[in-house]
Amino acid sequence: MLSKLENKLQFLNSKSSVWSVIEDISNNKNQDEAFYVCDVGNIIEKYFNWKKFMPRVETYYAVKCNDHPLVLETLASLGIGFDCASQDEISKILNLNVEPSRIIYANPTKPETHIKYAEDVNVLRMTFDNAWELEKIKNSHPKAELILRIKYDDEKARYKYGCKFGCNHITQAPELLARAKQLEIKVVGVSFHIGSVIKTPEVYSAAIEAARYVFDVATNLGFEFNILDIGGGFPGAHGTSIEEVSKIINEGINLHFSDPSIAIVAEPGTYYVESAFTIATRIHSITVTEPDPTGLYTYMYYVYAGTYTTFLGLFFGEHYVPQALNKNIYEKKYPTIIWGPTCDSSDKICENVNMPRMNIGDWIVFENVGAYTLTLATNFNGIPTPKVYGVVCEQMWNELKDIMRVPQKFHLQMKENVSQFLEKIVDMQQ
Repeated sequence: MLSKLENKLQFLNSKSSVWSVIEDISNNKNQDEAFYVCDVGNIIEKYFNWKKFMPRVETYYAVKCNDHPLVLETLASLGIGFDCASQDEISKILNLNVEPSRIIYANPTKPETHIKYAEDVNVLRMTFDNAWELEKIKNSHPKAELILRIKYDDEKARYKYGCKFGCNHITQAPELLARAKQLEIKVVGVSFHIGSVIKTPEVYSAAIEAARYVFDVATNLGFEFNILDIGGGFPGAHGTSIEEVSKIINEGINLHFSDPSIAIVAEPGTYYVESAFTIATRIHSITVTEPDPTGLYTYMYYVYAGTYTTFLGLFFGEHYVPQALNKNIYEKKYPTIIWGPTCDSSDKICENVNMPRMNIGDWIVFENVGAYTLTLATNFNGIPTPKVYGVVCEQMWNELKDIMRVPQKFHLQMKENVSQFLEKIVDMQQ
């Protein structure tokens, strides 16, 4: 698969970068529409960083976060698993020749037809959190291997999921396991998701302890659990790290799940892709407001990427930082509003920001736009979804091909190779 992916990429050398590629594309006089640049090397780097900080935790990428072929093909090439939430997502992953065993159908509530489809394509592992789901699975996929989702939120997280998914690990989990036993359904583990953009990583400790409680209940009922799924929500923007949260997770795993026969998995999405994508969008129109009481004007720039094509996360509290392409950082800055291209007055990317004076034809760049942008995009007002250009550092790519000649299951034993690879990545970035 690496050779197939290679044909879709532009290689970077010591004199080129994501920003230089953006400059080259934007200099094309016929380039009006916004476009993404996906740094595949950034995704690869995240894979090896995860191996470094949480070597026991296998990743199952959350397809809902970004399902662009460059992303899925890169991660499939690395041999990781996939968290799918629907029949369509399962189909996309199977079409990459990924084995069904590398898929978890991680949606606790599913239509019967989707459950039946999972049976037809031999996807066994799926989550549940209620008795009605057990009945549906018994009828549509009786050989499924179920993972019981429990509720354990970081109450300070931006996105909490306990209001919709998960059962109480003390009052509800034992009853659901007893019902599964009556129905002769195979339950193999526990999952939880403490939320996204978390503020209290210590909640992982309590959630892992709660999962241990459910494991013990299951053992007493005669189940043989073999998997713990710790969910997603890991940070992925430039300047963020999983190092600190990994210490908490590793400590909890070592304390409560020291048995190496129990697989520990996670479902990162944002972690893998947020910083890998950068978008550039051209200013096609400019207006200026009336002066404020101090005589200061606000410049309003209209660009071809907007809320509906890229920045829908604005409605959920996300924040995107504009950067002017080819402008001196020391230039005088003015109050600025940036509008998207549609007729909707809520299609506003940012306001109350200070930027240099811009002209029609200038470009504005936003980094950290890989998570929940493409998958939430619409063609409202006939505005197309921006095209994606893939790039990768040529030296990194060649190093990766050397490592990937060894099967993925041996990567944990390749600590020296992985460490050297990470050191080379750092050298390439300097």
